[in-house]
Amino acid sequence: MRGRRPVVVLATGLLAGLTLVGCGALPALPGPAPTDLVPSMVPGGGTPTTAGNLSPDGFDAAQRMAVRVRNVGCKSLSTGSGFAIDATTLITNRHVVDGSSDLQLSTYDGRDIAATAASTAKLADLAIVRTVDPLPAYPELAKTDPEPGDAVTVVGYPQGGRLTVTVGRVMGATTDPLNVNLGEVLVTDAPVEPGSSGSAVLDAKGRVIGVVYAKNSDDMSFIVPVSTLRDMLADESAFKPTPACTD
Repeated sequence: MRGRRPVVVLATGLLAGLTLVGCGALPALPGPAPTDLVPSMVPGGGTPTTAGNLSPDGFDAAQRMAVRVRNVGCKSLSTGSGFAIDATTLITNRHVVDGSSDLQLSTYDGRDIAATAASTAKLADLAIVRTVDPLPAYPELAKTDPEPGDAVTVVGYPQGGRLTVTVGRVMGATTDPLNVNLGEVLVTDAPVEPGSSGSAVLDAKGRVIGVVYAKNSDDMSFIVPVSTLRDMLADESAFKPTPACTD
């Protein structure tokens, strides 16, 4: 049997580890990873990226739609990322909101946004969170999945820290290493870290083409493709209310 390749779920857990190991080696990923792509980080002061339409406060559209998610559970505390899809709805991962007693949301400019409800998908690692206050901005969902070689940008809050933008390319598709029933997910070489779970993956036009949820020991990141996200948003039965944790 070949050696196992660990897959890490990317919400930061302060009290509990979230590393999962598959039953076998993942299928070989197509082609070598490019070596000329360097992640760029947004300094805490709010320096914008070099792409996108800047708002008066100096942030571009990709940064304005990103949300930090802090999950206060009964016996744990963790952080992840999310992104708005309309004025009062954001997308993140199921494992980011599971077992929560309180979800604390904050925007790119430090504003706290109250969450009213969360629901999670059974099949894919996706969740919907509804908010009381309007979210600053929301992107367009791409109509189709990206092709291998397409450039991507990941916007989120790794380690629960400052807003970060990383870049890479789509390496191909593989069977979901955490849920084979989901089917294929996309693989990219865009750098992600714990806390990046739920980050939006954007194409060159700023459209969402997927949602980050895990990475492996080779630093390849896995994303739920936008086609799956679209299908599940169109199916009212795909998401169920998230039960609160119990003491």
